[in-house]
Amino acid sequence: MAAEHPFNGILKTLEKPGGGGEFGKYYSLPALNDPRIDALPYSIRILLESAIRNCDEFQVKSNDVEKIIDWKNTAPKQVEIPFKPARVLLQDFTGVPAVVDLACMRDAMNKLGGDSNKINPLVPVDLVIDHSVQVDVARSENAVQANMELEFQRNKERFGFLKWGSNAFNNMLVVPPGSGIVHQVNLEYLGRVVFNTNGVLYPDSVVGTDSHTTMIDGLGVAGWGVGGIEAEAAMLGQPMSMVLPGVVGFKLLGKLRDGVTATDLVLTVTQMLRKHGVVGKFVEFYGEGMSELSLADRATIANMSPEYGATMGFFPVDHVTLQYLKLTGRSDETVSMIESYLRANKMFVDYSEPQVERVYSSYLELNLEDVEPCVSGPKRPHDRVPLKEMKVDWQACLNNKVGFKGFAVPQESQKKIVEFTFHETPAQLRHGDVVIAAITSCTNTSNPSVMLGAALVAKKACDLGLQVKPWIKTSLAPGSGVVTKYLQRSGLQKYLNQLGFHIVGYGCTTCIGNSGDIDEAVASAITENDIVAAAVLSGNRNFEGRVHPLTRANYLASPPLVVAYALAGTVDIDFDTEPIGIGKDGTEVFFRDIWPSSEEIANVVQSSVLPDMFKDTYNAITKGNPMWNNLSVPSGTLYAWDSASTYIHEPPYFKDMSMSPPGAHGVKNAYCLLNFGDSITTDHISPAGSIHKDSPAARYLIERGVDRRDFNSYGSRRGNDEVMARGTFANIRIVNKFLNGEVGPKTIHIPSGEKLSVFDAAMKYKTEGHDMIILAGAEYGSGSSRDWAAKGPMLLGVKAVIAKSFERIHRSNLVGMGIIPLCFKTGEDAETLGLTGHERYTIDLPNSVNEIRPGQDVTVVTDNGKTFSCTLRFDTEVELAYFSHGGILQYVIRNLINAKH
Repeated sequence: MAAEHPFNGILKTLEKPGGGGEFGKYYSLPALNDPRIDALPYSIRILLESAIRNCDEFQVKSNDVEKIIDWKNTAPKQVEIPFKPARVLLQDFTGVPAVVDLACMRDAMNKLGGDSNKINPLVPVDLVIDHSVQVDVARSENAVQANMELEFQRNKERFGFLKWGSNAFNNMLVVPPGSGIVHQVNLEYLGRVVFNTNGVLYPDSVVGTDSHTTMIDGLGVAGWGVGGIEAEAAMLGQPMSMVLPGVVGFKLLGKLRDGVTATDLVLTVTQMLRKHGVVGKFVEFYGEGMSELSLADRATIANMSPEYGATMGFFPVDHVTLQYLKLTGRSDETVSMIESYLRANKMFVDYSEPQVERVYSSYLELNLEDVEPCVSGPKRPHDRVPLKEMKVDWQACLNNKVGFKGFAVPQESQKKIVEFTFHETPAQLRHGDVVIAAITSCTNTSNPSVMLGAALVAKKACDLGLQVKPWIKTSLAPGSGVVTKYLQRSGLQKYLNQLGFHIVGYGCTTCIGNSGDIDEAVASAITENDIVAAAVLSGNRNFEGRVHPLTRANYLASPPLVVAYALAGTVDIDFDTEPIGIGKDGTEVFFRDIWPSSEEIANVVQSSVLPDMFKDTYNAITKGNPMWNNLSVPSGTLYAWDSASTYIHEPPYFKDMSMSPPGAHGVKNAYCLLNFGDSITTDHISPAGSIHKDSPAARYLIERGVDRRDFNSYGSRRGNDEVMARGTFANIRIVNKFLNGEVGPKTIHIPSGEKLSVFDAAMKYKTEGHDMIILAGAEYGSGSSRDWAAKGPMLLGVKAVIAKSFERIHRSNLVGMGIIPLCFKTGEDAETLGLTGHERYTIDLPNSVNEIRPGQDVTVVTDNGKTFSCTLRFDTEVELAYFSHGGILQYVIRNLINAKH
């Protein structure tokens, strides 16, 4: 007989309102009778309920529950707690390797004599295929169909594999391509808000393998991004180990001024929070300004949590949330259950009642009236530029030395005009000219007010006779079919089409670099004349090299501003004083002539966005589409690996695995593979974007008979470790100090002095029997959570990374792959210690994991007599266990096999 649950005493029954029976049982926080709970932030209450419900005195202990209740005193001490999310969310780029790993783990279980069917998700897993569609065809009525056909041609193998996974694994829903963007589908359809499983009610919570999983925080669901590695562990019932976070209370007052968008607001909030410093913290929004923020506006702010660095940007459930749930077609019964449960468990905010003051770790305040129209760029999401200062800022960027805000264009060539021919018409290009204008990304496409705002700008521009230059690549990629329905109902889609903003597909597209080629004539004009061309997109990231290799300046802007900049054709413009273009009667047309009022937008939203649109869209989603339904896939619970496949390859993680863990180890006489400065992102580390024709990955594919036009992107080949290892550190913009200022994916093989691709150098070290380490600066691994940013270095043979600081998810991914993360002591780095990277490094660690403490000091010694101390960034006992097992997946397999003994 199972031991009694430690918190059985607070398991209560939730009655239906009006006495119509009961919804189910729930663990009642008020029944704990602990006054500390009333002052807890709402986001922490969700962690508390999860710990109580999952308490088994093994994975989750009563002591963990007490730590969370005592959050006010424990959070400043950085205590660890376990967390078991209610579900896991995947997209296809990160989902393919997760399913590859699960399939591979089944094989490993089998070889070691365990039951391979134990490898099954224990919580619901939703996988939305949204990262594969590229903007190959734009400015055309049949773009959606054409791009989808190309998407299926390129990705048939991956899609077939995912379809196999949806049948082979329990608890896994795969939403087919062409349905929408994962975070918008999560918001409009997948988000439960409250679960009712086997008669027990509990708050929805989710971890996702995409850093923008935080978008769901706008719906009052606790969710954030984790690496693929942690997501796999969560699927297999492992608790996630996390530091109990501090919570920044962000008070909102007033309301947005006329003509100011949710995007302007999120870029302002991002800059404020970046400045405040919120890495590793939750941000919780409250205050009377909340009633003025639609749910879509909240979701936009929550979406950009990774850009301001927080784990979550959380909006507790209130009446606005319930209205949105009804609007999106959730049933009245479901909404009634959600409200009853959250009220009963003190997790609902009712702004009509007096508010209990909650305690926060720190406080920020913003009056919404102070927000002004703005964009962010040209290279980072938190570099906000007020619209009225844009022209001056752009001029400064041309002058400034190369950096986040500089291109160092010589004074004499700043006004250069390049003449070229575009499809037989004469054309011109200058610095700052827009060559890509994309309405893209769940950040904004899930928000009807900015989408219909963009459509109104298009209508006003068309009425005045403005046009977009034909060589600007314009596109519109909504995050769900609902957008198409309301744009059509409003009668405004035709104006977007007139300006070239035809719908190109339902997926991430330009936001993740799937922007497709730009016309060859334009591309040549840029490269041959060294033009700093611009992209303007309604996305959430604009790191260099991400949007398109040829757009060096990339600005984040609201969808209506994307249309405005497309019409202007340049970012080198002052919208207040300079005309956007010349209208049909020869008069100058200004920004103010095409900008809609907030009231105009609200009226169109009111009449065009209807609940049936959501119901119809999502009823159709599970039925798939003809291309998906015609994919034939093998049956069977073990995957039949095809050795000839260049997409899906059996990884080598468990090759010589035995039942006994390898134990802890230091690093001896390692060479430095790469020597980096600050802000090396996962875009630099992990293979992303297109596969360069001269790269090691290209060589591998050509050797296997793959034609260059079928290379596809790295993201699409994440299921093949051979391609991914070769694409690690292959970013064209990477800066390695060994190359003395030269930019690109090369390094120096120290013993021979040869300049090689990073992969070739690593293989040479491996053949010679040498370990490798990496030296880095601050914020190593910032950006999207990418499991390949950890798997890649591990496959190259990297044993440790010594950095000034790490991004949260990336550090834990390195640990999950058995790589040792070390931090220089405060005030020290490679330069102050006089390290050139040409030394050999020995890291002294005990051989028994029991002798290692999380966060202890470790001595590093070089072969030229330098000794320095670092902080060992294994942050928890659980992470030490992973290290001793050689990684998290090995740990899970051994535990599952041992569980039967």
